[in-house]
Amino acid sequence: MLLRIIIILALAAIIILGIRRIYMDWTGKFKADEQEARRLRRERDLRERDQPGVIDLTRDKDGTFRPGDRDKRS
Repeated sequence: MLLRIIIILALAAIIILGIRRIYMDWTGKFKADEQEARRLRRERDLRERDQPGVIDLTRDKDGTFRPGDRDKRS
């Protein structure tokens, strides 16, 4: 009877550890994918910002966004 309980507990522990490992691998993969997507999006935004037709907006005293330094992109 004791041997049967030990075997069942060992199998349960192996299953729980396996599920935990799968969960950790998946969450790590999803986090890595999200960080890579964020990095690519940031690089794209920086490239687009350097194009000549982009206007920089700054918040004015009244809270409205208006074109900032007009001489910067001329």
